[in-house]
Amino acid sequence: MPTTVQRLSAEFLGTFVLVFGGCGSAVLAATFLSGDVQLGIGFFGVAMAFGLTVLTMAYAVGHLSGGHFNPAVTLGLAAGRRFAWRDTGAYIATQVVAAIVAAAVLWVVANGVDGFSAKDSGFATNGYGDRSPGGYNLLACLVIEVVLTAVFLFVILGVTDTRAPKGFAPIAIGLALTLIHLVSIPVTNTSVNPARSIGPALFAGSDAISQLWLFILAPIAGGLLAGYAYAAVFASGGEVPLEESVEG
Repeated sequence: MPTTVQRLSAEFLGTFVLVFGGCGSAVLAATFLSGDVQLGIGFFGVAMAFGLTVLTMAYAVGHLSGGHFNPAVTLGLAAGRRFAWRDTGAYIATQVVAAIVAAAVLWVVANGVDGFSAKDSGFATNGYGDRSPGGYNLLACLVIEVVLTAVFLFVILGVTDTRAPKGFAPIAIGLALTLIHLVSIPVTNTSVNPARSIGPALFAGSDAISQLWLFILAPIAGGLLAGYAYAAVFASGGEVPLEESVEG
């Protein structure tokens, strides 16, 4: 059984890679011009980057911590009786700190180009209204973040169920996160993860911070809704900790 230090270290590493890799792809590679040629990876590339970070880190450290990398996942798993409520505080604190550190490292790298401004570029932050990539209003952004976080938790709970095929959970989870990003990048720039939202927002100025509340509360609401619903409707009575399910 991993020690507490090992579990929290795994969560730190996984969340760091998720935020640095996913947000880094948006900041550094989404739109990249070489002369007049567009070499950027676009929305699809960013969506793939987020999915791949979760997939690879779930395989790398999921057997140690369960591979949450997301406060909404931690709370949803606790609601679904897959994780101890007493451990949620330490996990969430670790995830938020890791996201801030990742955003800080990304900020240093991004500032290697003259004229870069985290505030002006948006720095991969989430937003609604005039800060939504597609100009979507508050209600639309609230709904999509709650619904897609709930979908994400249903996938996680389903593929790590004792009745599900063993060993493939990280693949399904990574693909689910990719799909979620493909749907919602134009709406909110995709959060479904309060830690992922907090890290970049702290470097992007007051406008980003002023809208941060939505991307903390909505994913948590979606995660808890899915966790309680899965436990009520689909629970078998033989649930095991997520790290054991991921390990297979």
